[in-house]
Amino acid sequence: MKPWRSLGLTMIGAGLMVLPLLGAEKPNPFFAAWHTPGGVPPFGQIEEGHYLPAFRAGIAQQQRQVTAIASNKAAPTFANTVEALDRAGDLLARVNGVFNGLLQADSSPGLQEIARQAAPLLTKQKDDVLLNEALFARVARVYEKRSRLSLTTEQRMLLERTYRNFVRGGAALDADKKKRLREINGELAVLSLQFSDHLLQANNQYRLVLEKPEDLAGLSPDHVAAAAQAAKDAGLAGKWVFTLHSPSIFPFLTLSSRRDLRQQIYTAYVTRCAHGDERDNGKTIQRIVALRLERARLLGYPDHATYTIDDNMAKAPAAVRDFLMKLWTPAREAARREADALQKLMNEEGIPGPLQPWDWWYYAAKVKKARYDFDDEELRPYFSLERVRDGAFMVAKRLYGISFIPRPDLPVYHPEVRAFEVRDGGGARLGIYYTDYFPRESKRGGAWMDNFREEYRERGKRTIPVVYNVGNFSRPAGNKPALLSFEEVQTLFHEFGHALHGLLSQCTYRTLSGTKVAIDFVELPSQIMENWAGEPEVLKSFARHYQTGEPIPAALVEKVKRAARFNQGFVTLEYLAASLLDLDWHTFQGEEPPDVEGFERAAMERIGLIPEIAPRYRSSYFNHIFGGEYAAGYYSYIWAEVLDADAFAAFTEKGLFDAQTARAFRKNILEKGGSVDPMEQYRRFRGRDPQVEPLLERRGLMP
Repeated sequence: MKPWRSLGLTMIGAGLMVLPLLGAEKPNPFFAAWHTPGGVPPFGQIEEGHYLPAFRAGIAQQQRQVTAIASNKAAPTFANTVEALDRAGDLLARVNGVFNGLLQADSSPGLQEIARQAAPLLTKQKDDVLLNEALFARVARVYEKRSRLSLTTEQRMLLERTYRNFVRGGAALDADKKKRLREINGELAVLSLQFSDHLLQANNQYRLVLEKPEDLAGLSPDHVAAAAQAAKDAGLAGKWVFTLHSPSIFPFLTLSSRRDLRQQIYTAYVTRCAHGDERDNGKTIQRIVALRLERARLLGYPDHATYTIDDNMAKAPAAVRDFLMKLWTPAREAARREADALQKLMNEEGIPGPLQPWDWWYYAAKVKKARYDFDDEELRPYFSLERVRDGAFMVAKRLYGISFIPRPDLPVYHPEVRAFEVRDGGGARLGIYYTDYFPRESKRGGAWMDNFREEYRERGKRTIPVVYNVGNFSRPAGNKPALLSFEEVQTLFHEFGHALHGLLSQCTYRTLSGTKVAIDFVELPSQIMENWAGEPEVLKSFARHYQTGEPIPAALVEKVKRAARFNQGFVTLEYLAASLLDLDWHTFQGEEPPDVEGFERAAMERIGLIPEIAPRYRSSYFNHIFGGEYAAGYYSYIWAEVLDADAFAAFTEKGLFDAQTARAFRKNILEKGGSVDPMEQYRRFRGRDPQVEPLLERRGLMP
C-alpha cells in the first residue's frame, strides 16, 4: 500500500532553517542540521518531547513564509508565488515525515497523545494556507494567464495542481462557509486518529490462548513454534497464543482442523471495533461520513465520492461503479463455483451444514492440494526473508541498473530496521532505503511505503529521498529464519515497487515528487512488481532452501504457475465487495447518519455478495477509508491492476528484463511523479491506452 496518512500539509517545501531551542531540556534535533550520511533523521537523538515544539515552530515558520508570499508587492509570477509556495514549510515537512513514520510503525501512548494534540494544529495550518484570500488571489492571477506563460510541462502541472488544491480546499467560499469548513476539517482530523487508535487497540487486545496440544491439530511445526514464542513473550510460557495479525490468523484459518477454533478467531477478526464498548467505531464512522458529506456539499459536490474521484483518473463515481460491476458478475460466478467445490469436499468429509466464511481458507487449501498437488507451506522453506528481499533488489538491478548497499552505520528507529544506500549504475547516490518487516504491538497492521524525506531539486541540486517499507511478515521461529508465504513474497515486492517510485523520482517540486500522483495511478508501480515475484526465471534466482541452499525445484515452480488462478473468484469478490462498500459510504446523501451494521448489510444485499464471503474489510475496521487516505479510493488497486497487467504484457512480449522496455517504464512512469498527467504517462510508455483483457486473463475471469 502507498503512504498511509500524513498529519502534515498538502504544500510543503525544501531546505532547512536553523531555529533556536524552544524550552526542551535537550537540544531539539529538528532545529539543527542533520550531519548524518545522506541527511537521514538522527533517530537516536529524537525524543517524544521534541515533536510538539518542532510542530509549533514549523507552523510558525511556514506561516511567515506564506505571509511573505501573500503580501509581496511585486506582481504575482510563477516564481514568486507558485514556486515559492512549493518551497515553503521545510521544517514542518521535516518533523512530520519523521513523526508520521514512527506513529504508524513504532507507536506509543506518548506518540498517540502527541498526534491528538498536533492534528488540530496541523489541520488549522493547512486551512490557514488554503483559505488565505490574498495568497489565493495571487495564485489565481498566475493561473488566469497560464496560456501566455512560458512554462515547462512540470511547471504547468505544478500551477494546475496548486490552483486546484486551493479551490478544492475552499478558497473560493464565502466567509461563513470557510468558517464551517475549518470546523469540519478539524473534527475529521481527530476522528480519523480515533478510528485508527481503536483498531490498533483491538488488534493488540485479542488473543486466542490454547493450552492443549490437541487444539493445535493441523498446524505446521513452524506456526506452532511461533505461537509458543508469542505465548512466552506474553508471559504464558507453555501455552500457545494466536493473534489477529496476518502471520498468525491466516495460517491458523488455513491449517487448523478445529472448526470451532477457526470460527472463534475469525469472528473476532470480522467484529473488531464493533462490540459497543470504548473501542467501538460505529459512532465514529457515522460522524466521519456525515462530515465528509457536508464538506463535499460546501465545496459544490453532491457527495464525498464525487469530490474525491474528480481529482483521480476515473473522474466520476459512476465510472468507478460501472468498472467494478463489470468485474463483479464474472467474479461472483467464479466464487460461486469455488464455493460449490468447497461444499462438496465438506460433505465428503461428513461435516454437517453449509460452508461458512471461517471454512473457506481451510477447504480452499485442501482443494488446491488435491487439484494441483500444491501446498503453500511447501514454498516457505524457499522464501527466507532476506533472500526474498535480495531477489527484489536483483530485479531492480536487472531492470534499472541500481544497487542496494547495506548501511548498518545509519541510525534506525528500531533494532529490526535495516538501512541501505541506493546507487545508480554510474555510482551516483539515488536515495536511502529502510526496511521494517516484522509485526509488533507498536505497529499498525498491513504493509506500506512512505518517505522520511521526498526527492526534489533546488537550484539544480537534487536532494535524495529517504524511503521506507514497513510490513507485518512472519517472524523467525525457533532457530529458523523468517520464512514467508508466497502471498507475503508478493506483498514485499509490491511495497518495494512503491519504494522504487519514490527512489527513482526525478522531479523539481515536492508537490509533484515520487508517489504524489492520482490515487488510482499510484498502485501501478507497486502492482507491476508483483509479476516478477512469480516468474520462474526470477524465482529460480532467489528462491533457495534455507537449509540446503538448493534452488526451488522446477516442478514446484510449475505448480505455482498452474495454481496462480486458483481461488481468484474469492480474492476478487472480497476485494470488490470492500470497494463497493467504500463507494456506497461516500455516495451516501441522506440527512441522517445510517446505522453502520444495517447500512453495510443492505449494501452487500444489493450487489448479491454470497454468504460464504465477507468484504475484505468491514466498516468497523476499514482503516484505508476511515483512518487513511483511500476514502472513495479503495477501488484504485484494481483500477491500477488494469494498467499493471497491460504494462507487464509489454515485458512478456519483449522479454522480462528487456532494456528498452525497462528504460521506457523508468523514464515515463517511475521518474515522472505527478509532473505529467497519468494517462499521458501511460500512453508514452505503452504507445496506446490500457486494455482490460490482460487483467481478465490473469484472474481467470475471461468469458
